[in-house]
Amino acid sequence: MILILDFGSQYTQLIARRVREAHVYCEIHPYNLPLDRIRALAPKGIILSGGPASLYERDAPNIERAVLELGCPVLGICYGMYVIAQHLGARSAGTAHREYGPAILTVDRPDELFEGLTGSDHLVWMSHGDRVENLPSDLCAIAHSANSPYAAFRSVDGRLRGIQFHPEVVHTPQGATILGNFVHRICKEPGDWTMANFIETKVAEIHRATAGEGRVVMGLSGGVDSSVAAALIHKAIGDRLHCVFVDTALLRAGERQRMEKVFAGQLGIPLTVVDASELFLQRLAGVTDPEHKRRVIGHTFVEVFERQAAALGGARFLGQGTLYPDVIESVSFKGPSATIKSHHNVGGLPETMRLELIEPLRELFKDEVRELGRQLGLPPEIVDREPFPGPGLAIRIIGEVTRERLDLLRRADQIVIEETQAAGLNNRLWQSFAVLLPIKSVGVMGDGRTYESVLAIRAVESSDGMTADWARLDPAVLARMSSRITNEIKGINRVVYDITSKPPGTIEWE
Repeated sequence: MILILDFGSQYTQLIARRVREAHVYCEIHPYNLPLDRIRALAPKGIILSGGPASLYERDAPNIERAVLELGCPVLGICYGMYVIAQHLGARSAGTAHREYGPAILTVDRPDELFEGLTGSDHLVWMSHGDRVENLPSDLCAIAHSANSPYAAFRSVDGRLRGIQFHPEVVHTPQGATILGNFVHRICKEPGDWTMANFIETKVAEIHRATAGEGRVVMGLSGGVDSSVAAALIHKAIGDRLHCVFVDTALLRAGERQRMEKVFAGQLGIPLTVVDASELFLQRLAGVTDPEHKRRVIGHTFVEVFERQAAALGGARFLGQGTLYPDVIESVSFKGPSATIKSHHNVGGLPETMRLELIEPLRELFKDEVRELGRQLGLPPEIVDREPFPGPGLAIRIIGEVTRERLDLLRRADQIVIEETQAAGLNNRLWQSFAVLLPIKSVGVMGDGRTYESVLAIRAVESSDGMTADWARLDPAVLARMSSRITNEIKGINRVVYDITSKPPGTIEWE
């Protein structure tokens, strides 16, 4: 495996994605992971991520020198490069010639890291204010840019390398090749980690964790993540898994019927449907703060699950479909990345929860989960569905959640789904959905004045959900959506389109 030590870069998870795409298993841990833990992991290589700090700040994050002396190759990216340089005696300094954005990298001497790159000068993505000013005798330069004389270096023995730029982002077109060279050519990883390997490993882990008669109760939301997690747990423990589908009143149209058909019908996985809609609506009455909504929903989910587990008898575990992006956005799970928002799967769980968690997908990205679902035999209508938030439509209603507002949003959202499918946009879009706003506007219908709700349509393109761009939809498609919503749904008289990317916004509004 490849160990990634995180110094807080928002790009760290992208490094993991690129390594996984090279069919090499990797794990992300904080930069200050104890040395004995690193030795126990026995990595074939270590990558030091970038980060927002400067080495000249007080208490700047750093590693023990012994990490560089473990004998395996080490690659430092941006801040990670300065860490290596400092430990080996190179001098770094802040510079007025900062580089943010595209730059041209010129390779000065052949190196395995750059083998197979096309052209002599290479477009890369820079994001730094410091730079290495000189190198000691045991380091040698291998590339430069206009503002960085040592934009890449290696140690004389070839074990340590540092690069100023970010190969993990799409703005470095040949970055995947560079990272592939590090893991394959330099670390000698064969690239044989696959979803089949993951299934085998996780099935064994789940079986060990639930040894004996331990039963698992699994909450299904109707989305890809919980469905794939349930199928994986069922493969490990069979009918000791009992899935619970909670009708929260926060679901998309037809969700309950779809899940009953697929799980109880096609897959033969035991499924109990619990109607808790009134309970959720009571708990959400008067709640308008989005973080409060998520906590209320998360706590209520667990309460319902624990009650159902008690009714089933013998359930000790709660299965969840938590993914790595959920964790990164919720808490500093394996590094000091900034908290963006809590997910009900992660930040919304009560501290006193009696069930033990099983989260078999916690280290996977969405595309990996879809591939896992295909290998587990889940049908396309489950595996290829767009992401749907665990808190459901509650966080797509800005302001208070009521049954009436949910009905409005559900009908509008269904129209967005139908028109997106009719336009053949399913494979292009990461998500498309409707958001009900807490404002009303004046309109005119049938020569009469209306004063009704405003609805926003959101459609984004993305590869992993960590960054996203608003979709440039055909105006004719938007026109059909708007026309149908305002004509078919009494209570909405204005439709707007969200043209915000992530960042600066998030995909969901709350």
